[in-house]
Amino acid sequence: MSKPSHILLTHPVTARANWYGETALAALREAGEVILNDAEKIFTPEQLIAAAKGCKVIVLDRQTPVGAREFAALPDLLAVVRSGVDIRYIDVAAASEAGVLVTRTPAGYVDSTAELVLGHIINAARRIPDYVTGYREGHVPGPLQGVELAGKTVGLIGYGRIARRLTEILHVMNMRVLAHDPFTTVTAPAVAAELDSVVEQSDFLVPLLIASDDTRGLISAQRIARMKHGAFLVNCSRGDVIDEVALVAALDSGRLAGVAMDVGCAPDNMPTPELAARRDVIATPHIGNLTREAQSRQPLNTVAQTRAVLSGSMPDHAINPDCDLRLRRLAKA
Repeated sequence: MSKPSHILLTHPVTARANWYGETALAALREAGEVILNDAEKIFTPEQLIAAAKGCKVIVLDRQTPVGAREFAALPDLLAVVRSGVDIRYIDVAAASEAGVLVTRTPAGYVDSTAELVLGHIINAARRIPDYVTGYREGHVPGPLQGVELAGKTVGLIGYGRIARRLTEILHVMNMRVLAHDPFTTVTAPAVAAELDSVVEQSDFLVPLLIASDDTRGLISAQRIARMKHGAFLVNCSRGDVIDEVALVAALDSGRLAGVAMDVGCAPDNMPTPELAARRDVIATPHIGNLTREAQSRQPLNTVAQTRAVLSGSMPDHAINPDCDLRLRRLAKA
C-alpha cells in the first residue's frame, strides 16, 4: 500500500479557523496527510521550506509568499494551490520555470462582498455606526443628518462579478449605476461611462479592482479632486488602489463626506489604524468574504484541485497549465 501524499496547509491557526474551516480541512485530510501551521503568524521562508519538505501540494493562505527559493528547495512539490483569487504573493514565473503548477480558486465570495459593499454604503450614508456606538456607551447621540440613497448615483470602477451583483441590488433600491471597465462590456441596468465621468458624477465611488501595477494608485489625488464635493468613497477591493495621502487630505478639507473601507495599506490588506480611528471613516478589517456560506466554497475547491494534482490530472483554474513539468513526471511514473 502506497504512503499518503503530504499536503501543507499554510494558514496560521486563527486564519485557518476563519478562512479555511473544519469541513474543508476534514476533506483535505481524506486526500492526504496534512501538515498544519499551528502558529499565530505566517511562515517565514525558512519555516515554509522546513514544513513543506516532502510535500506534493502547498495549499496557500493569502499572505505567505512563495518564490524561486522555495521551489528550488522543494523538489517534491507539484503544485501551489491558492485558497483564493489573489496570487500576488506567488512568483508564478519562478513556479513555471521550476515546473510547478499554480492554481487559484474561483471567486466564491461574490454575494458576501457585494452585500458588504452595500452595508458600507448604507452605514456611510446614515452614519449608523455612530448611533450604535453612542447608544451602546449609554447616551443618545444628537441628530446626525443622513443621506437618502434612492436616486443617488453609484460609480463602479471595474465591472466584474461582484460589481454586476452589486448593480442588481442597487437597481432595486432605485439607485443609478455608472460603471467603467475597459476589459469587459458594461450591461444594463448599469450605464457605461468613461473613468473621469464615473468619478465626477458619483455620489458613492466604489472601486472593485484586482491588485496590479495598472490599478495601484488609480484613485489618485487628481481623481479625488474631481469627485463631487460631499461624495463618499467606498473601497472593498484592494487597499493600494487609493492614494491614502490624498484621501486623508480630502477628508481633512471636507471635500469628501466620508469613507467606508474594508481594505487598506496595513498588513493583510487591512485599513490602517490611523484611518480606522477617524470619525469620518468606517473601517472593517478585511472581512469581505467572512460569512459561513462563502467560507465553505473556496476551501472546498482547493480540496478538489489537490485531489486532481495528486491523481496526476490537470486541476481546474490553473494559472500556468503549460508549465506542469513535475506533474507530468508524476503522471508518467
